[in-house]
Amino acid sequence: MKPFIDLKAQYLNIKDEILEIINEILESSHYILGENVRKFEDEVKSYLGVKKAIGVASGTDALHLALKALDIGKGDEVITTPFTFFATVEAITYVGAKPVFVDIDSRTYNIDADKIEEKITPRTKAIIPVHIFGCPANMEKIIEIARKYGLKIIEDAAQAFGAKIGDRKVGSIGDIGCFSFYPSKNLGCFGDGGMVVTNNEDLADKIRILRNHGSPGRYIHNTVGLNSRLDEIQAGILRVKIKYIDHYNELRRKKAAVYTKYLSDAVITPDEPTNVYHVFHLYSIRSDRREKIMETLQKHGIPSVVYYPIPMHLQGALKSLSHKEGDFPVAEKISKEIFSLPLYPELAEEEIFQISQIILRCLQENYS
Repeated sequence: MKPFIDLKAQYLNIKDEILEIINEILESSHYILGENVRKFEDEVKSYLGVKKAIGVASGTDALHLALKALDIGKGDEVITTPFTFFATVEAITYVGAKPVFVDIDSRTYNIDADKIEEKITPRTKAIIPVHIFGCPANMEKIIEIARKYGLKIIEDAAQAFGAKIGDRKVGSIGDIGCFSFYPSKNLGCFGDGGMVVTNNEDLADKIRILRNHGSPGRYIHNTVGLNSRLDEIQAGILRVKIKYIDHYNELRRKKAAVYTKYLSDAVITPDEPTNVYHVFHLYSIRSDRREKIMETLQKHGIPSVVYYPIPMHLQGALKSLSHKEGDFPVAEKISKEIFSLPLYPELAEEEIFQISQIILRCLQENYS
């Protein structure tokens, strides 16, 4: 079977650079909070145009630490989307706050900014928009609402490294931006890794202390933090790969455009709003014949994946919120129709053509 994402193909293209930097790290024997972490943080700052960047152990920890740094906790509410990976909501519950969901836009699958204001209460402290699948959320409207009510914005940009609104990269727009470097991400390491970015020096200082056991200095602990440090080897790998991220993202966009050319008349293809640079972490299409298409692709050795089959408000772990089916109808409808096709920089256009033809034939047969 063909891979859904071919990580080996990317590795082979930059293998010599990867092995060289790993060998340098092994020779140095410095594995935690060393030179490569510091240099990678500087490179991310430069790339995103932010003042501060703090490497952490995962994207989930990035969100968790961002909430802690903002002193959000028990009794507070955080507005977010029900259509995301569980980590977004998990981080809110880690600090004891309550996730408050807002339904999504049917075109971008991001939080519907026009519905946020009605969910704000005196307990609301922050909004976490998720730039889902690499498509930026409506940050202009979200910022307007946050300023009106004195709320903080934490951008969940785990799937959107390099995505832009105008000339501003996501993660740099809100109060805090959070990234994941999970291997399958557009910018991915060879394990877990994450990053918190901000232009607020006080918040950056707090996060830097919190990621290292709440310690501002050796054996000094003024607060309870986490053990959440991006390690040297992963930072070294990311230093190699960040040099190519714009090239990788542009290739993703070109491959996505080929899919759209073939499929736009047969299924609902991804939307790219005006003034937005979508980086297509996933190429997700919608069809009321999803199961039939996925079954047909499987028979031809082509994987496809549903992101996400169960919206957050219907997850068993969040049953205490007392949501029921029908509460967020757009997210629920999309979760029943959406699925993702193979997409990565090294995917050949001929392969995209073949995948598209299988889908088109499947739909023709299904309707005939």
